Amino acid sequence: MHNLPSTAYTAIYAVTLASLSACAGMTSQEKGTAIGAGVGAVGGAVLGGGTLGTLGGAAVGGVIGHEVSKP
Repeated sequence: MHNLPSTAYTAIYAVTLASLSACAGMTSQEKGTAIGAGVGAVGGAVLGGGTLGTLGGAAVGGVIGHEVSKP
């Protein structure tokens, strides 16, 4: 198993912080869509095991998150 260099960890942290701060101005419906897409992508990757499963899960999760969080 290979260990990631410290620069890779720094890059991962920077991207994570940037993506979290981007959610500050979102409406609750937009947040629901983003959360649904993220959860769907993880579920699709686990169940489908490939790129198509990940993309399909993200699409379905995004739609469900959008619909559930409607005002």
